[in-house]
Amino acid sequence: MGWAIERGTPESVQSCRGNHGSEGIIDTGYLTLARGAASEADTEVKRSRFLAVLQRVDDEAAARAVIEEQRRTHRDARHHCTAFILGPAPAIMRSNDDGEPSGTAGAPMLEILRGKELSDVVAVVTRWFGGTLLGTGGLTRAYGDAVRAALVGARLVRRTERVRLDLDLPHADAGRVEAELRDAGAAVLGADYGASVRLRLAADDPDALTARIAELTAGASAPIPAGSVWVDLPVTVIE
Repeated sequence: MGWAIERGTPESVQSCRGNHGSEGIIDTGYLTLARGAASEADTEVKRSRFLAVLQRVDDEAAARAVIEEQRRTHRDARHHCTAFILGPAPAIMRSNDDGEPSGTAGAPMLEILRGKELSDVVAVVTRWFGGTLLGTGGLTRAYGDAVRAALVGARLVRRTERVRLDLDLPHADAGRVEAELRDAGAAVLGADYGASVRLRLAADDPDALTARIAELTAGASAPIPAGSVWVDLPVTVIE
């Protein structure tokens, strides 16, 4: 299974400090879960049950909150093994075996996340012991497979940094220009209304977008660089 990036309007944005020109953006993109799109899978190996839960998180505190929530929800389980990755490279990476033999749970879970180029994601695999010892190899496979199963059909986005541009337009032109930009595949983040309309845009090629705006406005309007912004681009799951 693989993923392909679709062109379209970003699902969410997060502003970044700084003022980057088109040469100042380094592609530090990565895959993550779409917001609100938690994923899980319930598997069994020799009567041991493995419940894997994946959630998107923005920071370490949020990741640990998800872990604690799973502990509270499944108090009867013996192990709650975890792995999470945060941010663009170099990312923060943590894993925990929670009482399983060292390296048999958190590490293989983390490797699955890394192998799929995921970040801003926490994985919790809760295990109910079924009475049969699985051995170190069996545990390693079981925990890795649990995370892999939870990723099947997960709704993913590619999080990437774009140049932020602001475009001021007369009210009479704003609707037409915005529609034309959207039809051309431009990322319109939002609009602010006052004496004029300010469109907030994200561009991977600001020079091309600026040229298109000049065409649409007969040279009357030009976007203003406004730093950078992180956006979520839709991703198609390929079986």
